Amino acid sequence: MIVDYTTLEREPLVTTLTSLEHDLFGRGAWTQTMIHQELNAPARTYLIDIDTSQPAQPGTLPVRGYAGYWYDGDDAELMTIGVARPHQHHGIATQLLTALTDRARAQGARRILLEVRVDNTPALALYQRHGFTTLGRRKHYYQPDNVDAYTMALDLKPHIAGFTLPDTSGTPDTSGTPGTTTTATPAESTTHTQRNQA
Repeated sequence: MIVDYTTLEREPLVTTLTSLEHDLFGRGAWTQTMIHQELNAPARTYLIDIDTSQPAQPGTLPVRGYAGYWYDGDDAELMTIGVARPHQHHGIATQLLTALTDRARAQGARRILLEVRVDNTPALALYQRHGFTTLGRRKHYYQPDNVDAYTMALDLKPHIAGFTLPDTSGTPDTSGTPGTTTTATPAESTTHTQRNQA
């Protein structure tokens, strides 16, 4: 069940995410302090997938996956997405990314941006399936592993080009401008932000 992080007890959530971070991201994991700061930062949206079939251990939550972004009023920047190892390859990352995309679109974001390790094949496949395109490459972005990152983007608002077609209906145009205005929408492109473990 996917829920907004603000509906959960903060300390058990931070404890659980800290443990997942270390398991999923190793030396690049966010610390407990960093997670506290991230969840308390303004303009953040985080969604948590809770396993409702499992009881929580004392001081923790049964989290299967988590993901979040920062929205600056223009673009949404995907900060992280992670799925606990026992729950990987069950569509949880896809559900979280879809829910985040819907949230970002509803907030009015123009696009979602992210960075992803160039060697993270599962995450790259996930983003490409969702229509993200590669914008470029950032050298040595992931430290301390010294791994490059691809920068990717997903347009949430279509680029619209306006043009005028001649009026062939035979009806006189009384607007003062010949023809009728039509818009054309280009086909959807199919070409994170810190890390991800889909």
